[in-house]
Amino acid sequence: MTDGSGPAGALEAAILRLDQAVAQLDLRIGALSAKAEGANGGLFDADRAQLAADLDAARGRERDLEEAGLQASAALGRAIADIRAALGEDEEAEDIEPQAAEA
Repeated sequence: MTDGSGPAGALEAAILRLDQAVAQLDLRIGALSAKAEGANGGLFDADRAQLAADLDAARGRERDLEEAGLQASAALGRAIADIRAALGEDEEAEDIEPQAAEA
């Protein structure tokens, strides 16, 4: 056996320090890996939450646009009816005038 002095003792001490450093490195890598996995899961959850909020907002805008479309359609229908009524009155007036001239 060695007494810890000389080249063999120095080599064993270096191997022991290297083993300790590798063990500490493994622990740190494991801790960082676990931290990164946890952060990624949090990011995905945040992305999902943001997407859900965006979808809800888009659905709200869709409902608003549908309502505006219905109102515009109703207004257009009323305008068409008014125009037809106005044209109908003009046509009736034209029909009456020629008959009055013939009589």
